[in-house]
Order: sequence, then C-alpha cells, then structure tokens
Amino acid sequence: PLCVDPQMQIVQWIKKKEEKAGLTVKTFNDEYIKFLELAVQYGKPFLFENLDEELDPMVDPVLEKRYVFVNGQKMITLGDNTLEWNDTFMLMMTTKLSNPKYTPEVMGKASIVNCVITLEGLAAQLLNVVVGFERPDLEEMRQKLVQQMSENRQVIKSLEDTLLRELAASKGSILDNDELIQTLNNAKTKSIEIGESLAVAAKTSEEIDKTRALYQKVAKRGSILYFSMSGLVAISEMYEYSLGSYLGVFDTALREAKPDKIVDNRLKNLREKMTQTMYDYTCMGIFEKHKLLFSFQMTTMILDGDGDLNGREFDFYMKGNPSLDKIKDPCPFSWVPEVGWKDLQMLKTLGDSLKNITDDIKAKGDEWKEWYDSEAPETMEMPGGYTQKLDVFKQVLLIRCLRPDRMITATKMLISAKLGDYYVQPPSLVYDKIFEKSSEKMPIVFILSPGADPQSDVAKLGDVLGFTGTKFKFVSLGQGMGGVAQQSIETGYQRGHWVMLQNCHLLASWLKTLEKILEMMNKPHKDFRLWLTTMPTTDFPMGILQRSLKVVTEPPEGLKLNIKQTYAKVSDADLDSCSSPSFRPLMYVLAFFHAIVQDRRKFGRIGWNVAYDFNESDFKVSARLLNLYLQKAYDKKEILPWETLRYLIGEAMYGGRVTDNYDRRILNTYLEEYMGDFLFDENVKFYFSQAGHDYDCQMEGNLATYQQAILTLPLNQSPSVFGLHPNAEINYFMTSAKEVYSGLMAMQTGTGGDSGGMSREEFIEKTSTDIQKKIPSDELKFIKDTVPTPLEVVLMQEIERYEALVKRMVGNLADLKRALKGEIGMTQALDDIGTAIFNGQLPAAWAKLSPQTEKPLGSWMDHYLKRYKQYWDWSTQGDPAVFWLSGFHIPESLLSALVQASCRRRGWALDKSTLYTKVTKYFETSEVKTKLLDGTYVEGMYLEGARWDLEAGCLARQLPKQLIILMPFIEIIPVEANRLKLRDELPTPVYVTQLRRNAMGVGLVFEANLHTKEHPSIWVLQGVAMMLNDDS
Repeated sequence: PLCVDPQMQIVQWIKKKEEKAGLTVKTFNDEYIKFLELAVQYGKPFLFENLDEELDPMVDPVLEKRYVFVNGQKMITLGDNTLEWNDTFMLMMTTKLSNPKYTPEVMGKASIVNCVITLEGLAAQLLNVVVGFERPDLEEMRQKLVQQMSENRQVIKSLEDTLLRELAASKGSILDNDELIQTLNNAKTKSIEIGESLAVAAKTSEEIDKTRALYQKVAKRGSILYFSMSGLVAISEMYEYSLGSYLGVFDTALREAKPDKIVDNRLKNLREKMTQTMYDYTCMGIFEKHKLLFSFQMTTMILDGDGDLNGREFDFYMKGNPSLDKIKDPCPFSWVPEVGWKDLQMLKTLGDSLKNITDDIKAKGDEWKEWYDSEAPETMEMPGGYTQKLDVFKQVLLIRCLRPDRMITATKMLISAKLGDYYVQPPSLVYDKIFEKSSEKMPIVFILSPGADPQSDVAKLGDVLGFTGTKFKFVSLGQGMGGVAQQSIETGYQRGHWVMLQNCHLLASWLKTLEKILEMMNKPHKDFRLWLTTMPTTDFPMGILQRSLKVVTEPPEGLKLNIKQTYAKVSDADLDSCSSPSFRPLMYVLAFFHAIVQDRRKFGRIGWNVAYDFNESDFKVSARLLNLYLQKAYDKKEILPWETLRYLIGEAMYGGRVTDNYDRRILNTYLEEYMGDFLFDENVKFYFSQAGHDYDCQMEGNLATYQQAILTLPLNQSPSVFGLHPNAEINYFMTSAKEVYSGLMAMQTGTGGDSGGMSREEFIEKTSTDIQKKIPSDELKFIKDTVPTPLEVVLMQEIERYEALVKRMVGNLADLKRALKGEIGMTQALDDIGTAIFNGQLPAAWAKLSPQTEKPLGSWMDHYLKRYKQYWDWSTQGDPAVFWLSGFHIPESLLSALVQASCRRRGWALDKSTLYTKVTKYFETSEVKTKLLDGTYVEGMYLEGARWDLEAGCLARQLPKQLIILMPFIEIIPVEANRLKLRDELPTPVYVTQLRRNAMGVGLVFEANLHTKEHPSIWVLQGVAMMLNDDS
C-alpha cells in the first residue's frame, strides 16, 4: 500500500505494529537497496516514508511482482541481483503530501490508501486527550475496559477454535470421549463468565461514555481549530503545520485554562482558552494580510460546527453572484455599482428578510443614498429597519453588494460579534515568548517579508540569555556554505549553542540535507536552538516546516513606527559625524522618504507597479552619501549639491532596486518634493504634507529631540500624505477584501457550499451548458487574394488566436460534461476547470489563450462575445472608424500597424516615427462622421487615479468613491518623432488591466498624452494611469 498520511499517524502505527517483526524504515534518498534485498529474502516488512510524487524505478520489480519460477522457487531480479522471493515479505510506503498528484502508472502499481484524518476522527482522538487530562481515572478505566473486552473476545475465539479442532479430530462416539466432554464443559463455563463480564463492561462503558460526552464539544472545537489552521497551506506552502505540533499547543491550552469546580464553566474556559492559544500560535507564523482571513475561516468553521452557518450565505460571501445570465431588472441609480446590483438579485433569494431588498432600495433611494455616502455605513442604521430585520451575517452580505470597500471592517465586526474582539486584534511579536515556545528539537523558522530582518532582535535576546560570542553562530547561506552550516549545527547541538542560518531560500538544494541532519539528531543539548530565516519559497522541505515553530517578521506599518524604527538604529555619534548644519534635517528627510516609499506598498498597484523591498541598507548607504557630500560642501563653503544627491539616492541607491520606469518617476518626484533649498526657506515653512497633521521637518537638536518629534506623529496616515487621492484607501480595502474571498475559496475542501440548492456537479454542468450555448457557431475567417495591409495582417493574427481559444473551450467543456457523467476519467486539468467554473472564475487553461484579464467568468463571457463581434464586423465590413482596443489579444500590434500604414503612405522612416494621443469629446460611434486618414479612434479605455474634465479637456481630481472612469474616444495619431512638440502634457502609461505592469514588464501597452493644467508631479504621485479593462 501507498498511504497518504500528512498527519503521520499511520507511519507511527506501522512502526509500532511491525517493530517486533523486524521492520526496516528508509526513504528513497537513503542507500536502501541492500536492506530491501535482505527484507525480500527473509520475508521481513519494509517501509519507505516521506515519498514525493515520483517513485524510484528501482523498486518497480517489487511493486509489479515480477518474479519467475526457477526450480520451483520464486525468484526476483532487483538491479543486478537475482534473489529468492519470500511470500511473507511486505512493502509499505507513506507520503506526507496532503494532496499528491500521482500518475496512473503509480496508481496501477500501488494501492493508494487515503489515511488523511477527518474532522470527526480527530475529534474522537482529542476527546481521549481531553478526558485523559480532565478525568485521568475515567480514561484509565476506559482503556482497561477496552483491553479487557478485547482479551475476552480473543479467549472466546480461541475456545471456539479448540472445540472445532477437537471435534474434527475425534474418532468414534463423541459421548465416549471424556476429554472432549470436559473441554465442552470448560468452554461453556468460561463462555458464561465472559458473557456476564462483557455485559457488565458494556454497562460500565455506557456510563463512561455519558461522562465523556460532556467533553465532546471541547474535542470538536479542538478538531475544528486544527482544520482551520491546516487549511492555510492552500494560501502559502510555508503555512505547513503538523498534527504533532498542534497537539503540543492543545496540551498547553488544557494546562493554562482557568480551573472551575462547575463543569459547564470549566468546559467554557477550555473552549475559549483553546481558541485563543490556537489563534495566537497561528498568527505568529502568518503574514499580517492573512490574519483576518484565518480569523474569518476559523469563525465560519466554528459556526458551521455549531450548525449556525448557512452554506448559501457563506458561498455568496465568497463569490457574490457568479451567474452568467444578464439581469433583467435595470440598475435604478447611478450610485449603485453595476456588479452590486447584479449581486442584489441573488441576495434577495437568500431568505424572507431580504426578498424585497431591491424594491426597497428603489422606493427609498434617497435614504439608501445617504447611508451609502456615509463614511462608515457598517456602523450606521440601515434604512427600512434592515438593521433589526437582518442578522449580522446578512448585514455583511448587504454591505458586500453596496459598499464592497467596507467589507474588511464589516468582516471584523462579524468576527467580534460571533467570537469576540480578541480575534480581530492579532498579538504583537514578543521574542521572549518565541523562545519559551521553542525547544532544542524544534527549529525556529523566520518567514521574512521585504524590509524585515530579525537578526538584531534575536541577537538582543541572545545577549539577555547569555548566548553571545562563540555561543551564537551566524551563517549566511549561499553557494558552498552547506558544509559550514552543517559543522555549526553539529557543534551547536552537542555543546548547547545557538545557530542562525540566514537566507535559507538561497540554498534551497541543501535544505533536504538539513532535514536529514535534524532527523538524525538524537538527544541534542537542552540549550541548543536552531534559528532559520527564509523568504517564502516552494522548495522549503515540508519535514522542517512541520516540526518547526514558524514566525513571520514584517517591517512596521505606518510612517510613525517606520521612522521610529529607523531612528532607533541611529546614534548621537552618527548625527555628530558631519559638521554641516543641514545634515540633521536632511537625515530626518531621508528617514521620512524611506518610510514613505516603504509604506506606499500597501496601496497595491496604484502605489508601486512592483513591490520593491527597500530596506535598512538603502537608508544607511544614502545617509553615508549625505554625510560625505554635505561635509565636502561645508569644508569648501560651496552650495549644497541637490542635483547630485537626488540622482544618487533616486537613481542609484533606492533607484537601483527599481525595475519599472514609472516607479522610478515616482521615486524621483518624491525627492524633488523633499530635497531642495526650499527646506531652509525662512519665509515659507516646509511641510512634507498637511493632510490631517502638520508633517514638518525638525531643523535641529540631538537624537532625543528627533525621537520626541517622531512620537508626536499620528499612528495612521491618510493617502494624501503619500500624495495619493483618498480614494486610494478605498482601492486598498477593495483589494484586501478580494484577497480574503480568493483565499477562502482556495481553502475550501471538498465541494464547498451549494449554489442555489444545486449540487456542485449540477451547477458546473448547467454553467458549462450556458457557456456552450454562448460560444458563436460561425467560424471567423478572413481570406484575401491580394497583399494584405498592415491592419489586415493584425486581423488575421487576432482571428487565429481567437479561434484557438474557441477550440480549447469547446473541447474542455465537452470533456468536462462527459467526465461529470463518468464516461471518461476526471483529469486534474478538467477538475481545475470545473472548480473555476463553480467559483465563477476564469479557468487558467482559457486565460492562457486570451488577453490578460482580471474579470470574473460572467463579465469575461461578455468581453469574449464583444471580441467576436468586433472581429466579425471588421472581417465583413472593412477597417472600422473606431477600434475597441480592449478586445485585442495583442493591442500593441494594432498600434504598430497604424504607424506602419502611415509611414508607407507618407514615406516616413519607420524607426523615426511614433504615436501621440488626443482625447476627444465623443462617447458614441455614431458621433464619428469620418474615418481618420492617419491613425484611428479607440474606445473603452479607463482612467485611474484622476478623472477627465470633459469641458476643460484636462485631468482633474477624482470624485469620492469614483475609483475608475470610462474615458471618451481617444485619437491615436502617428507622427514623425522630430516634429512632436508637446506642452502641459502628462506622459501616461496605458496598461491592459488594473494589475498594471509586473516585474517582468508584462502589461504595458503604450504611453498616452493627457493634457494637464496642474504640475505633473501631482498626477505622478497619485498614480495616474489608463487601462484597457476594469476588473468588474
């Protein structure tokens, strides 16, 4: 058998069971052939543990039982040796992977046994642990009883066997056989005794079970907590927890729960303490952005366990309305989001209290608008008495439809109402507690995020506990450092030192060796501790993760904490090291800049296209540059070299990490805003920002003065401090909520909730049929006898790509429906497509053959059909006057073709021609009377970070809650580069989706020109960009 055993219970059971039979335990990484040969010859059990998804071909002859008979003996060939096969030989294999993907060949060779523990199975095991702790007398009695009953049954079985044997061997009359009659009498007497004993035992067992039933809820809660924690591995491979480490936490909770003589109170204390301990333990090892997700998953699983969770409501929380059908009831007000109105159509089917919600919104539009416009609608009374009518969960669902940006706060409100405030305030990291929870056999794994480094904090802890100098070894891993690390660990665990291996992700290949070292390590010194630091990586061995204590370290959030941390590592000597009076204020400017560029990351893609890991070293080197150049200017009595400083900091030190030109533009804009003679202007005081607080620059003073000034800063900042529009915060909340939804979907095991009373399979089949009906039956073709124009070449390429997608979709949907009926096997690829359709998402297999998109499946289907219409009209009616650029698989190809066509007609050099854009006032195709001779009009583009003032024809500040707006038609005009002279124009990047451009440079289409009457720096810091698609 090949046992799937992520909790490692079967391995332990096999080892215990087969120990006396001479079990040999190996992994495929060991030298195992000799041992396997001996086991085959002498008929001993053999176990391979920790299997991956590949089996070693060396064991194929054994798995396939390829033996032959030679002189009546079974013989088998293993490698080069031919051995005698012993029929008592037994081969077992186990894997820790929870969801291994084995090939059909492996499945044919081995019997795969699913040994994954279930919620009920774990609850039964934990019940023994709880009762054993609370009532050891009862648990002992139960165990004796189980043993006694088992022994009695065995005695009866052996008596029956003896009788049958005697009867079979008896010759002549049975009545003359005194020995047989004596055996019969003994058996009868013994049987009656055992029967009475079993009856008494059954009664005692019943009474024990009654008492044990009191602790059932505690055990069930424990089981639910384990599964909510172990589900996190679907979010990140680093969140791998073993049942063994969980039982340690479970034990701690039992010991620390407040005692109480009244059993009910004690049970309540146990449940609460268990939930809190588990929450603290898990939060220590997961990133900040996943803590709310874990908290909500835990809450819903507890509610589900208590029977208080409605599956359809939970499904709606994750997916909204995934239907592909167009809504018949038009959206009544412009302030109601289109997607929200579609969701409301489904929400009203989720119970009587909501059935009139759409009618009530139409009837009381003004009241609902007032509620919608409020700063925190989740705390306001809902119109029409809905606050009283709806329970907390339904209120959250209504907020999801109308104000999705408030979902994070609403979800926190729900968790607080159901479990308490404790579960929305994650504990902060305390290194003493980490040490208390660790042991010599448990490595401590720090999962790093950009900008965080726990080394100094661990070193401080080492100082306090006396682990300094030779007692604390630091090894930074990299090429060829494996041997050094191994030596340090071996010395450390014998002598009781601390060892810290940094950047384990840089030497992932050696980590398997580390896993083996840890497994072979027996009886390490009680003071030994192994600290590991790593960035999240898929190559980190599961064995180390499961046995380790995981700790996530993140840089502090918020400007105040960030600047405070920077100044905690600056000394008075550092400030005194430069004679220039400008040095101290400029150090503060640099610290503020450092905090701004780090904290801007939280606003997602409107902050930075790529999340760069600016860290302490950038600040330190920039500070040394400041010192050097200011000292030089002071000594020579020169003016401050602002240009040089801005260049070195913005282009080299911080800019060296920046791969995106538009991100570099933001970086340099900050430096132009923060560094210049205006800092020291006595007539006009300098402020970094005056949004909600006067962020000024302390001009003089010692370290304590600066630290005091930092303490006066507010804890939270509005986006305006970063130069962003307040809407950026809405964007941040919306993105966070989407991450929670997608995380929950990834964590759902099995079938998830039902959808409108249908089973998962029925829903997938119905949706697949709907998609099949929508796929156009007429094939797109474009054939031309003469030489095609550049634009016609683009059309041919686009049609070819579109038809490849159609073919893939038709084939996948047909196979999926057959697999659901059981006509063909359900492959992993088909299962993934089915899951995506069930979750209302675009299957990854289709996304590979379609333009980049963030749209859910329903909106994507509308986009897909609109693409077909554009290609059909284009191929039948000729080049259109207005192109829908979003419908192109590769939009850049159209732009290149436009330039090429103009160059051919006008005789320009292709490499010296470019494009520029003008925004028109048209919104409808009918308004365009004639086709452009050079270039074209494009429609369907969106603007993010600003709005377009149609009257003034320029960029203007966004309106509240308007995150993205549809632009009028844009004229794209080819021109010779040397004739292009633009004034008051902002070079604006145009991206395919709101994900903008990734670190590989994918996503940027071209640069448009937007007219501005304000200084461009305003729009640069607001992250202004255009998109071809929104994500709704």
